[in-house]
Amino acid sequence: MKLVSYALEGVVRVGRLNTAGTAVQAFPGEAGSDMLHLIRRFAQIDNPDEDHGDWVALDRVQLLAPIPRPARNILCVGKNYHQHAVEFQASGFDASASENTPEFPVIFTKAPSSVIGPEMAIPAYLDYSESTDYEGELAVVIGRGGRNIAKADALTHVFGYTIVNDVTSRTLQQTHRQWFLGKSLDGYCPMGPAIVTADEIPAPEQLQLKTWVNGELRQHAGVADLIFDIPTLIETISRTMSLESGDIIATGTCAGVGIGFTPPRFLRHGDRVEIEIQPIGRLVNPVLALRE
Repeated sequence: MKLVSYALEGVVRVGRLNTAGTAVQAFPGEAGSDMLHLIRRFAQIDNPDEDHGDWVALDRVQLLAPIPRPARNILCVGKNYHQHAVEFQASGFDASASENTPEFPVIFTKAPSSVIGPEMAIPAYLDYSESTDYEGELAVVIGRGGRNIAKADALTHVFGYTIVNDVTSRTLQQTHRQWFLGKSLDGYCPMGPAIVTADEIPAPEQLQLKTWVNGELRQHAGVADLIFDIPTLIETISRTMSLESGDIIATGTCAGVGIGFTPPRFLRHGDRVEIEIQPIGRLVNPVLALRE
């Protein structure tokens, strides 16, 4: 099932997309009012596929981030594709380690206030250093929370999957050593367009990630190329903190980010970033680098 958050005539609802992806149907009652509420109560819905009434054409609504305001920081993983780890180290921007391939997962977070939805502008004008970069990523949405989750059981705790653009100010990332400030500018976490429930993606390692900037393919890798796979990430994180329903884990980006080019190819005003992971869809965001 493809789930979306959307606004229709000023009212935010949660619904499911039809098979063609052309219309949306809201869940009734509280389940349709908030994605976090739906995730926490989804297992209690007897027939989530039941027809609940009118379908609304998708072009009549504004798609929002599937979880417009996460309850907690987005958990992120740095340098989790082999080739990206190499290009990032070669760029000289990583002051946190000397090795190309991390021995253990590199975990950082992004503030909930960084989340924006599809087609919303990435506010690169907030980055005074003009070093804003893109990072297309598969994101995991936790369903059943827990602590000390075993790797073998990890995927049973996954509610679904979405797409995240881990937009980053590279200069701030380097200047402050810890990555949080460079990753958490307002609007620096586009998310969407939907959450696809885990039953429709039984083998996430088979997914393919692609990122285009202005129509130019910059990133293309299989999720199978992750250094630390999804079960390992869930096991690692839950050893130190309890995961909760609705938590988001961005699993890392692959080679082809702007900092990997010589000279770097940072985002500029008017650029358009498109990230695709099927069957989730395509997350598209323009770049706004000049204040209006």
